[in-house]
Amino acid sequence: MQYQDTQGIRLPRLGLGTYRMQGDACRAAVESALALGYRHLDTAEMYGNEEAIGAALAQAGVPRGELHVTTKVWPDNLAPDAIRRAFDISLKKLRLDHVDLYLVHWPSRSMKLPAVLETLISLKEEGRTRAIGVANFTVALLKSAIEEVKAPIACNQVEYHAMLDQSKVRQYLGSKGIPLVAYCPLAQGRFATDETLAAIGRKHDASAAQVALKWLLEQDGVCAIPKASRKESQQANLDALKLTLDDDDRKKIAALRKDMRCVNPGFGPDWD
Repeated sequence: MQYQDTQGIRLPRLGLGTYRMQGDACRAAVESALALGYRHLDTAEMYGNEEAIGAALAQAGVPRGELHVTTKVWPDNLAPDAIRRAFDISLKKLRLDHVDLYLVHWPSRSMKLPAVLETLISLKEEGRTRAIGVANFTVALLKSAIEEVKAPIACNQVEYHAMLDQSKVRQYLGSKGIPLVAYCPLAQGRFATDETLAAIGRKHDASAAQVALKWLLEQDGVCAIPKASRKESQQANLDALKLTLDDDDRKKIAALRKDMRCVNPGFGPDWD
C-alpha cells in the first residue's frame, strides 16, 4: 500500500468507502476489507453506519496504530456546539477514543467558516482527531479555509473520476501540498459498460473499473475510497494497484467526457 503524508498523518492511498452500507452487511464488509489488508475506512455521521463499523473494528483486533478512520460532520451541525455533540456521538458509535481525520462533509451557505474550522482545530488540539479537513469544497472555499483562517487542512474529499474534470481543485491543492481524496472514483459503477475503459482493461487483463482506479492512483496527491461491499470487489480494487498504464492508455482516458458529476445535491456549492 502507498501512503500520502499530510498534516502529521499517513493516509493509505486506497481506502474503503462505506456510503449506503448498513447494519450487518456493513459490518461484514468492513471485516472482510480489514482481513484483506485495507487500513483506511471512510464513514460519516450521515451514513448511519458508524455503529456497524465500530463493531467490526472491535471484532477485527487490528492494532489501532495501523488504522486510519475518517468520519464527517453533516452541514446541519455546522455550529461549534453542534459539531462537538456530533463528534462525541460519532466517536462513541465507532468505539474509538480518537479518529484520524474529521471532515466538514459539505459546506453550508449559512455556516460561519472560521468558527467551524476553529472548533475542528480545538478537537485536534485535544487529541480527539489527529487531523482535520473538508469535503466538497470549491477552490474559493479552500482559499478561505487555508489562506484566511489558516486551518491545517489535511485533505479535500471530492467526487473525482475519469469522466469528471477536477483540474482546478487539484491544481490548487497541489500548490499547497494537500491531497485530494476521490469519492465515487468508479462513477457509481458506470465505468463497467464504458468501451474505452473496457478495451484498455482487456489489454492489461483487467476490468474497466481497475483501469479507472489505477488512473486515479497514479496521479500525485490523489487517494481514492471506492465503495465495495463484496470481498471479490475489494480484492479487485487492491489488485488495480498492480496495473501499469502506458501513454496510449492515458491519452484515451484523457479523451473521455469530463462533465459527468454523479453527486450534485441541491444544497451543494456552486462548483467552479
